[in-house]
Amino acid sequence: MQAHPSTSAPANQIPRISLEQWLAFKTVVDTGSYASAAERLNKSQSAISYAIQRLNEQLPGPVLSLRGRKAELTELGTVLYRHAEQLLKQASHAETVARSMAAGLESEVVLAIDSLLAIDEVVCVFEEFSQRFPNTRLRVLETTLSGTTEALLERQADIVVTATTPPGFVGPIVRKIEMIFVASPKHPLVSDRDDVSELELQGHRQVVLRDSGARREVDSGWLRAEQRWTVSHFSSSIKIVKTGLAFAIVPRNWVAAELAAGELCEIPMQRSLARSVPLYVLLSDRDAAGPATRSLFTALTEELRR
Repeated sequence: MQAHPSTSAPANQIPRISLEQWLAFKTVVDTGSYASAAERLNKSQSAISYAIQRLNEQLPGPVLSLRGRKAELTELGTVLYRHAEQLLKQASHAETVARSMAAGLESEVVLAIDSLLAIDEVVCVFEEFSQRFPNTRLRVLETTLSGTTEALLERQADIVVTATTPPGFVGPIVRKIEMIFVASPKHPLVSDRDDVSELELQGHRQVVLRDSGARREVDSGWLRAEQRWTVSHFSSSIKIVKTGLAFAIVPRNWVAAELAAGELCEIPMQRSLARSVPLYVLLSDRDAAGPATRSLFTALTEELRR
């Protein structure tokens, strides 16, 4: 029995139809006529006609039909127009990426942000970055405690927003994060008193943050409660605290809305254990940092200093 030829071309087969032919086809559809397409592409009308003629010959059927002077899509042409549009976009993108790489632009910038900083505080910087460097990907790592330092020391990130500066690294203090004790309004620690003691705190359940570092060697904050629940992110801490099941020490910037709405209350401490934690913006390798990395570093520094 004779085998029928496959309808799909091998992956490594060289396409017979050129990008120039697909561009002529798309432009005729967009402009509505061969003459208008020729004008837009700065070519002769005969060149456009020949490109479409060759396209029709190389495909199973015609992609355009003429009705008077107007070119109209056939059923096959309607399907292939979408493919041609994507193909031309991909080709244009590839050329743009090549130019960017030739100019020394990075294909990706990795940013590690300590969980002390809420990510919505820097989304505006991400938007500006994407507009300035549309072909550079941005990858954000949300880290806690020693995980942030690891991202810096092990070059897992190009830029790090961190509460500590390891030896050999220098960067500006861009903000101070105020850490406060919070609980639900119905929690026993919240009352008209203003002298809650450390001893009283120890008798209640505390929600603490897990260290995201591989070694998990760092403890942070007040950790003397007899009962502790450990979570991976401040957003989880806040959800638990709002139920009244525990208290936590969190950055004030994370709970500003809840405090204003009365969903959470600051615990009135006898001698406040809350403290301000400095935030730094650091480059993992100043010499190797490309233009996109340096631009993001500068934008983050300026935004967080406001």
